[in-house]
Amino acid sequence: MKAREIRKDIYWVGGIDWNLRNFHGYETPRGSTYNAYLVMDDKITLVDTVKYHLVDEMLERISSVVDPRKIDYVVSNHVEMDHSGGLPRIMQLASNAAVVASPQGERGLREHYRQAWDFVVRKTGETLGIGSRNLAFVQTPMIHWPDNMVTYLPEEKILFSNDSFGQHIASDERFDDELPLDISIEEAQKYYGNIVLSYNSQVQKALEAVKTLDIGLIAPSHGIIWRSYIAEILKHYDKWAYNRTDNSAVIAYSTMWNSTYKMAKAIASGLERRGVRVRMFDLAVTHISTVMTQVVTSKYVFVGSPTMNSNLLPVVAGFLAYLRALSPKKRVGMAFGSHGWGGQGADQVHAGLAECGFEMLETIKSKYIPDEQALKVIEEKTATMPLPGGDE
Repeated sequence: MKAREIRKDIYWVGGIDWNLRNFHGYETPRGSTYNAYLVMDDKITLVDTVKYHLVDEMLERISSVVDPRKIDYVVSNHVEMDHSGGLPRIMQLASNAAVVASPQGERGLREHYRQAWDFVVRKTGETLGIGSRNLAFVQTPMIHWPDNMVTYLPEEKILFSNDSFGQHIASDERFDDELPLDISIEEAQKYYGNIVLSYNSQVQKALEAVKTLDIGLIAPSHGIIWRSYIAEILKHYDKWAYNRTDNSAVIAYSTMWNSTYKMAKAIASGLERRGVRVRMFDLAVTHISTVMTQVVTSKYVFVGSPTMNSNLLPVVAGFLAYLRALSPKKRVGMAFGSHGWGGQGADQVHAGLAECGFEMLETIKSKYIPDEQALKVIEEKTATMPLPGGDE
């Protein structure tokens, strides 16, 4: 396996995880990459490593350029094991190398690996000379761990962005113009919605710092490298980080005997009548991470559940817990659901959405099986109810 040169004497030396299908509970049907970058200069520098099971692949790629034992610095932008998992092997081979990390990164790596490595600690605004080039560092705490930082190579205009701007895509292609752009943006949005969304305020600060840099390449730790569509991905990140949603709705539900499904269809029809774009998901068959991808850009989040044993359905409860943890802001929520003698399910959905901080609409319930007349009433109510901020 060979390294791939991305700039003169700078190489991608990561690993491709073709078989990854689940990452921290989020579905990854396209697999992923763990990107590491080798900078050949007076001081040979490796930026990040790979997950432990792909260390041999990384070492083989490095060896196609240089003996790994000659590495002088290993920049660890993030302690998490999908980035630092290869660090023990590298440090074992390159016994004279030093690890470059943020102050929180040094603490995290010491606590995690319990090794007496040499550390070079760098904060925002500090640099490290490696020969004809210099590395500059920007701490980006809580995107998505306290230790996160990004590394900038000004002479080459490369931003090694770690988890920012990444996507879970397993691909032999390395650059954004070698894959369909819509796939790269979709996967970047999915990554943002399932990993980064709850840290929007921190992303906003990082974006302001990144905008001051002259960037010719964004080299993240997962997925493709951005070179032709940098403005495009920055525009999307700006939209996502500042909660600029579309006039669209996610309708996520589960159903027992199709009554709640019929309600979801009626609600969708009402929204469509007022020009709101709708995406419907049955939580029993659609993974929650796919739903979250659409929540990133949707103004309205409507969730439905029937009542079972005086409770909402488990898959709906799971989605609400996942949604609450990712904490999207500036959304409008509504609960709905059918019921028999109880009716607590929809009320519990309402409470769950309210806990997310959503501006809540009135809950819609239907007892037993909604007939055509009941469904028309639901559609009409949805089509005419006042929506916060008005229709766009």
